[in-house]
Amino acid sequence: MSPSAGGLVVFLLSVLVIQSQDGWRVNYRQTDVCAAKGSKVELSCDYTHPPGKYPSDIKDRFWFTKEKDGEPADLRTDSEYSGRVRYECYSYIKSCYMIITDVRESDSAEYKFTFRTNKPGEKYTGSPGVTLNVTGLQVQVRRSDSTWLELTCHSSCVLSDYFEYVWSKNEEIIKTGSSLPVSSGSTDRYSCYLRGYWNQRSPAVCKFTPLCRPVELHQHLTWRHQTAACKLEASKR
Repeated sequence: MSPSAGGLVVFLLSVLVIQSQDGWRVNYRQTDVCAAKGSKVELSCDYTHPPGKYPSDIKDRFWFTKEKDGEPADLRTDSEYSGRVRYECYSYIKSCYMIITDVRESDSAEYKFTFRTNKPGEKYTGSPGVTLNVTGLQVQVRRSDSTWLELTCHSSCVLSDYFEYVWSKNEEIIKTGSSLPVSSGSTDRYSCYLRGYWNQRSPAVCKFTPLCRPVELHQHLTWRHQTAACKLEASKR
C-alpha cells in the first residue's frame, strides 16, 4: 500500500504504518513530520472498525499527546493548543485530519488518534503515532573563494520542497532560494525565512560572526546607523 499525498507544510519521511486488531485499524499517512516554526501542519489518518459497526456507533474521535487520569486527553482541551487546533473528520470515508496552526518548538511530540464507540469500554488507539518535529531556521556560512561566501538557510530536520526560502538584507527582501552568495567583506545583516512567515525568520548574521546580537535602536535611526551598530556589536566578540 502506498501513502497518499498529505500535509500542507510537511515532509513525508517514512512509509505508511498500519495498526490492526480484530478489525480495528488506524493508518497514519505520515509517520515522521518536519515543520517550520510558525507554519501550519496537517496530520491525517484513516481508520476502520469491525463489520457490524456503523458511523452512528462512533461516539468520539480525536488526537492526543498526553493522558489524563489514564485516558487520552483531546488536544482541543489542552490550553497549550488553544485556538490552534481543529479537526476535519469524515465518517463516510473513515478519515480524520488535524490541523495545527502557528506551530511551536514545544509542539514537537508524538501524536496519536483514538476513537470510541457507544459501547462502554470499546475504543481503539493507533500506536505508535506520528512524530512531529518543529524547527527554527538558521543561516549557515560557507566560504566559496577568497572574496565570496555562500549563505544557506538551514533547519535541523528536512523541510518539504513546498517551501520557498526568502532572503532579507537589512530587513529588506532581496532574493528567493535556499542559498545566497555575498561578499566576504559585507557588513550588512542577512536573514532568511519561509515565504509567508516573516515573523519566524532566522537570527541575522552580521560581519559573519556566529550571530549578530540584538541591538536596541530607536525608530528614528537609519538603517546605516543600525548596520554600524551591528558591526560594532559583532566586533566585541
